[in-house]
Amino acid sequence: MPARSFPKDLLPIVQNPAFTLSRRNLGKAGLALLGAAALPRVASAAQVPATVQPLASSRVVRPELLRRAMAALQRHGPRIAHRDRIAIADFAQPSAQPRFYLIDMASGMTTTLLVAHGSGSDPTHSGFLQRFSNTEGSNASSEGAFLASDYYVGKHGKSQRLIGLDPTNNNALARALVVHAAWYANPDMLRTHGQLGRSQGCFAVSEGDLQQVFARLGEGRMIYSAKV
Repeated sequence: MPARSFPKDLLPIVQNPAFTLSRRNLGKAGLALLGAAALPRVASAAQVPATVQPLASSRVVRPELLRRAMAALQRHGPRIAHRDRIAIADFAQPSAQPRFYLIDMASGMTTTLLVAHGSGSDPTHSGFLQRFSNTEGSNASSEGAFLASDYYVGKHGKSQRLIGLDPTNNNALARALVVHAAWYANPDMLRTHGQLGRSQGCFAVSEGDLQQVFARLGEGRMIYSAKV
């Protein structure tokens, strides 16, 4: 397959000296993500286990969402200590689809997992996120860039605090929006209900996936949440 040029609208990001990844490595990862976007999506998260795989697959970040995440990574650069890996939550997809992308920007590999959205974002429990909110008590998911912060043990077991970096999610700490595991985000929910349960706005992942998320994300990296 002939080599592709890097998308022109992403060049200002990867050429910026403040961006710590090399243009070559970032371009490799970005092209793999963008180049596979036209492939068919999987029918159900239960059909394909969430494993590390090449980005040139049916489960890739959609181009416009990737562009927005990359722009956020540049915009918040001074506050994000590590930019070798990022996570993207694609809330345009239903909860039955693996839509939480853990991306290694240098190697061009991704892990795609299930993640629940907030009950306030989906009041009728349709399985689709209807709206975002940054309001305390909304129980909704928030949109924007989050900084993965410290770990603690709370009512959901080991969890990770998140700092909202945008006006659309800057109440994340006050709202206690975190990454945690939950039974209602386990794959067997798809077999019995066809969709995941809902959180109170947190990024709730499967109980079997939590350690993988913590290991790959770590502290000081970005999670980007959007519906594009």
